[in-house]
Amino acid sequence: LPPPEVTINYSHGLPVVTLLLPTRSERCRFTVKPMVTTVGAFLQDVQREDKGIERAEVFATDGSKVSDATLMEVLLMNDFKLVINNTAYNVSPPVKDKLSSEHATEMEDIKSLVHRLFVALHLEDHQVRKERELLQKLDHLKEELLPLEQMKARIRDSADAKTSRLLWVGLALMSTQGGALAWLTWWVYSWDIMEPVTYFITYGSAMAFYAYFVLTKQDYIYPDAKDRQFLHYFYRKSKSQHFNVERYNKLKEDLAEAEESLRRLRQPLHLRLPVQEIRDKD
Repeated sequence: LPPPEVTINYSHGLPVVTLLLPTRSERCRFTVKPMVTTVGAFLQDVQREDKGIERAEVFATDGSKVSDATLMEVLLMNDFKLVINNTAYNVSPPVKDKLSSEHATEMEDIKSLVHRLFVALHLEDHQVRKERELLQKLDHLKEELLPLEQMKARIRDSADAKTSRLLWVGLALMSTQGGALAWLTWWVYSWDIMEPVTYFITYGSAMAFYAYFVLTKQDYIYPDAKDRQFLHYFYRKSKSQHFNVERYNKLKEDLAEAEESLRRLRQPLHLRLPVQEIRDKD
């Protein structure tokens, strides 16, 4: 049997339409880009190849004419009729699901190559634009944080001073207690009398430390106790000074996140951008 006048095969992932030119009586191959080429552009290519073609149209199987603006990708989804001059050819495109694994692999390779080309051409512009957005965000966050940082520094100094005074008061009270016990032991009473007193003072101290654990769920360790007292003074002073601790912490988290994003973004920028542009950014 003679080969059909119009055949469609896939080569390197692209459909190739092979048809017999009526005037030249020879077969000609037309490679189609289905997502770009329209039916009208394909028919014009056919007419340019054979000047003897006066009429070239495409019809659906139900006899309706296919618009010239229709993409070839849509046309190749179903059977259609190609009319050249007064001759009609029935065309049956291969079903995409039945394409060979080789053709499918070639199409995936082409898509991957197009994606890499797009990234190579547009990634730097996107990174530069993103870096500028991050720099603007950093400036805005630092501007909001500046008055809060100043207020926090004043509150921190005040809380630290109160905590230090409390520690010194505790030392003074312990020294006074030790001196009083020594005076009572050697000058007023004897050790036989003061021994039960010191025992109950020691037992009372142990009860106080245990009560601290019950209330705070923490051991009474001097650095931790100092930090806890500092936070107590800090939050009490913050409330009286109308310092929003939650808003300050949120701004600090946003600032750290923006700085980390900028650091990660600038690493590929220093590898790709011109030296002069990098210096301008720094």
